[in-house]
Amino acid sequence: MHPVEILLFPLGRALRNRRPDESASLANAPGLATPNHFTLSSPAFRDGEVIPAKHCGIFIGSDTSPALTWSELPEGTKDLVLIFEDLDVPLGPKPGIHTIVAFTPNADGLPEGALTPKDPSFRFLPALRGIAKYVGPRPLPGHGPHRYRFHLYALDTPIDLTRIPNPTQLPPALAGHVLASATLTGTRTC
Repeated sequence: MHPVEILLFPLGRALRNRRPDESASLANAPGLATPNHFTLSSPAFRDGEVIPAKHCGIFIGSDTSPALTWSELPEGTKDLVLIFEDLDVPLGPKPGIHTIVAFTPNADGLPEGALTPKDPSFRFLPALRGIAKYVGPRPLPGHGPHRYRFHLYALDTPIDLTRIPNPTQLPPALAGHVLASATLTGTRTC
């Protein structure tokens, strides 16, 4: 265990029973609601399984985004938006947003490590602490298991994330444009 993790462990234990309200997830906002669904998966882990270390954040991994695959997208899909959140972060009333990124659909997935700001085909909205990139799982040491959820939205129009000031403004900007959605959940414990 890294010395910083050792220092944070007592705080994690003290906050062990503190979890945000999952219903306050950005993904539950009315602007993102749709009755249509497709499938999101990863060759790195199955739904509900542990996210491998290399896809995690500081002191665990290298913030390498996992490969993602999806089933057939709805006809008319012009853009995709991926939201990655920590459903169990103890420091607020809402789940913590790690990553928000928009991109034009390509075939049926993304390779490992694709989500990087160095690739101009990915348009990031600053999320966790104003960071605009893939930020992997990094639960507070001692806090217990965390669930991390990837939400993928198929849109009928391209979205300009530069016109959205912060993550809370994303659902209203997407309202009426979500054709279908998919989710994939992984876990991580420190």
